[in-house]
Amino acid sequence: MEDLAQTFEYLKQFLTDERLSKIEHFSQESSDFVLPVMDDVYQFRNAAAIIRSVEASAFHKVVAMEEENVFDPNLTVTKGAETWVEVEKMPKNVASLQNIKNRGYKILAVSLEKNAVMLPDYKITEPIALVFGTEKEGVSEEVLNFADETLAIPMYGLTRSYNVSVAAGICMYELKQKLLKSDIDYKLSEEKQMKMKIRWAVNSMRSGHQIFEKYLRDHNLTI
Repeated sequence: MEDLAQTFEYLKQFLTDERLSKIEHFSQESSDFVLPVMDDVYQFRNAAAIIRSVEASAFHKVVAMEEENVFDPNLTVTKGAETWVEVEKMPKNVASLQNIKNRGYKILAVSLEKNAVMLPDYKITEPIALVFGTEKEGVSEEVLNFADETLAIPMYGLTRSYNVSVAAGICMYELKQKLLKSDIDYKLSEEKQMKMKIRWAVNSMRSGHQIFEKYLRDHNLTI
């Protein structure tokens, strides 16, 4: 933890006061209690809109499971949200889902199938990985078979499904409200928060990655 704090202290000199203030302020609410997982989403506008929705609710990480499609957000649509949201890419397979589960997440597939719990009724009590499917097919069968539960958004019109980016936005917002009203300690640990602040600082700097890597080399650190 001391190495992390010293690293961030070093990087602060390259930030404007405004950017540093923003990092300090918004990192306080950040959480990985809800982890959005994209199951081979391919439309770049949807990928970008998902990034924006995730960041707006202060969940600052997305897992993109890729098979046929590359998760490549359109930066004109993200409006800068890609600076703050970490995208971890994994192969689209059960092993990736098991990897996420091993991190302590319950796997929830967003689908009407298999006796889905409706979002307003869902009681969040533990970290959840929320898996969203492709634009055409929805969540894949292998995800449905692996998932601990399914979660669905109520529909009140003739349309039977939301666009994947809209569904992600609704889920992120509603789950955030549930956490805010709970007594769950859903925010990042001190160590995770410091690592995120370092990532944000690096992403905010011109030549940030080169500066960061040189600092690590010079101090023989691995972060």
